[in-house]
Amino acid sequence: MTTLTMSTRPGPGASLRPVPWRRMAWVFWRQHRLTLAGVGVLFGAAAMYLLITGLQMHHAHAAVTSCQPVPSDICQRVTMDFLETYMTSAGITAGLLHVLPPLIGAFAGAPLLAREFETGTFRYTFTQGFGRVRWTIAKLVPLAVAVTAAAAAFGVLFSWCYQPLIGPGRRSPLFPTMFDMHGLAFPAWALAAFAIGALTGVLIRRAIPAMFATLAAWTALAFTTGAYLRAHYQAPVVTTDPTITNPDWVMTQQWAKDGKPATLSMIDGALHPVDVQAVTPELFQPGPGTPANLDPIQYLVQHGFTHVTTYQPASRFWTFQWIEAGWLLALSLLLLATTVWLVRRRTT
Repeated sequence: MTTLTMSTRPGPGASLRPVPWRRMAWVFWRQHRLTLAGVGVLFGAAAMYLLITGLQMHHAHAAVTSCQPVPSDICQRVTMDFLETYMTSAGITAGLLHVLPPLIGAFAGAPLLAREFETGTFRYTFTQGFGRVRWTIAKLVPLAVAVTAAAAAFGVLFSWCYQPLIGPGRRSPLFPTMFDMHGLAFPAWALAAFAIGALTGVLIRRAIPAMFATLAAWTALAFTTGAYLRAHYQAPVVTTDPTITNPDWVMTQQWAKDGKPATLSMIDGALHPVDVQAVTPELFQPGPGTPANLDPIQYLVQHGFTHVTTYQPASRFWTFQWIEAGWLLALSLLLLATTVWLVRRRTT
């Protein structure tokens, strides 16, 4: 009899004393210490990069904050140099760091149980007095806690590193590529990725396919959240103030006249007398006959046009953080509970 053919139930009359949790913890450590080390290396390498970059960025930002008077041309030039140096590269880096949660889910969560079913070793494990539920919990909970704690610490470091780039005239704290790397959202996304991986591992029971399924499922969830769900955590604010810009998360902007959306041709026609061409509803090209110091936006407002902006205020950052972390935590617990339930009811 091998582990592939052994019954998952003990023989008649067998009486096994439950294995103590402390011994289960030791077994977990022996089995998954490399996984824990991998999680530590992954977050450690990214954290080291953020630490080095953050020190450089904060040192450069010190020159911005110490420059006086702020409205002077010299100080404005110092600020622009700082933003030109760090804004683009930091945005790209923040986008790349989004791969951390799905990698955790694919390489830590998906193989956790899938490998046991793929190799058949679960049949032997179920006869050793652990019990299916206790065995599954002993595998899921410690690693889930470790992943969430590491992600929380990393999120704090990320917030510190990117703090100089967030504020009026810079990046909004609700900016899509940065919001879910801050505060409560990042550890919640890491936990959700791990839970998705664990569930797909039980459903598919093959490590490699489960890893790819985890990456696909997490990507679909993250895209749906960023593109559709997050913007509606609270009803957006609608304003007719044409000067509204960052740090607010602008969702839509359009011109209207007489209560109806204004077309590009209508805007261009209204600006024709002052020799201004409307390239887009938000971009205007002055001509040689344009009066000096003419503001096309104010000109349109004075001639009956209304600039309607729908946006989410930056002040809602922590409200959105709590909402997103809350439903991700609920989803993760549901996925983990489903994983335990599936293991409990599986007979082969």
